[in-house]
Amino acid sequence: MSTNGIQLSYQRSGSGDPVLLIMGSNAAGHVWTMHQTPALNAAGYETIVFDNRGIAPSSVPPGEYTLADMVADTRGLIEALGIGPCRVVGTSMGAMIAQELALESPELVRSAVLIATRSRSDATRRAMARADRALRESGVELPATYQAMRTVLEMLSPATLNDDEAATGWLEIFELMTGAGRGSAGQLGVDTIGDRRPALRRVTVPCRAIAFADDLVCPPHLVAEVADAIPGCDLVELPRCGHLGNLERPDAVNSAIIEFLDKN
Repeated sequence: MSTNGIQLSYQRSGSGDPVLLIMGSNAAGHVWTMHQTPALNAAGYETIVFDNRGIAPSSVPPGEYTLADMVADTRGLIEALGIGPCRVVGTSMGAMIAQELALESPELVRSAVLIATRSRSDATRRAMARADRALRESGVELPATYQAMRTVLEMLSPATLNDDEAATGWLEIFELMTGAGRGSAGQLGVDTIGDRRPALRRVTVPCRAIAFADDLVCPPHLVAEVADAIPGCDLVELPRCGHLGNLERPDAVNSAIIEFLDKN
């Protein structure tokens, strides 16, 4: 699909009212198909997942991207597919895209679920971003085993890490993923957006924010700031989840998504 001057790869499944799912940074859209799209299809929704710019087979333009670029890509996809106004679900960077889309183009968004989102970066999250950038720019290639261990510590809940069987499985998965590539360098700059809380007070579409209690990347207090800023936005906090709560506790996450979408 051609949109905003690039090509976006997308996949549709199921039937019913459309739900567009927006993935987070350095991840392919098909991650949604592990748990979320089957549940949404079973609940009577059509789902559309896509690869953000920077994730092949979508276009990988040179340079760093902005949040505005990503929002324009998503807006163009909705318009090209003729599915607006549609329900939107985003996680992490995808949730940041969703909340900006709801702000700028409410005619295209029926309602939005914002998973592991935030409206600003605090000191700790800024330090994490600087460290990631410094590592990439250094050219140092970390061993896959080390990178996998660092990823599970950052992305998963202690409840998962303290379960030997679960932790072993996740380490194996992330080691394989690390060996497959380093993700999108272009998406590094997407998170540098300042404080969006004042702007989010102008959002008019129904929204739900979902926080994960053990999330180090988008901790509950930053998710709560989004819910507080958006008029009428409710907040659901799920225990025993890290940043990848949609994969750690998919049933709880799916229930929170579908319960909201059925009402909105």
